Amino acid sequence: MKNFVALATLFVAVHLLGETTSKTLVQTTPSATVSPPPPVVPAKPGVKKDEKPKPPKEPVIEGVTLPRSNGTFLGFQVVGGQIKVSFYDKKKKPMPVDVSRGFARWPNPRGPGQLSTPLIPGGTALVGSKPALPPYNYSISFNLLQGEGEDAKVVETYMVPFRG
Repeated sequence: MKNFVALATLFVAVHLLGETTSKTLVQTTPSATVSPPPPVVPAKPGVKKDEKPKPPKEPVIEGVTLPRSNGTFLGFQVVGGQIKVSFYDKKKKPMPVDVSRGFARWPNPRGPGQLSTPLIPGGTALVGSKPALPPYNYSISFNLLQGEGEDAKVVETYMVPFRG
């Protein structure tokens, strides 16, 4: 608490000292008037006068980034135990899901066999309905399906070595 009070007192003293020293007196003679100096325009922080501003950073895709054959991207991640496959356009901005549904499979980390879940569309992502069990040190394969019922066709297949 003493350190905080000392720091606050020091801050106030420096602030007051800065105000008194920043005020300058301009002496004028009766025959000539002196105009005030031109205002100083502060430069933007991090940008020098001769330097051009940097272009904006490229958007970041959350999770494992998977490029697609049509130039768009997928973001694969496990959020709260649920598999989530997000869809991104060519500029790496979120876009609506362009498939009907998906299906994911992975080995059971706690016993023999495999676990699986359907991936249901929701906005800009496909989300699994069954949780993936930790530890996440296995490969997850998933298919993207187009169509409904028995007419559904697998349009894309991915295998993601997942460590998370």
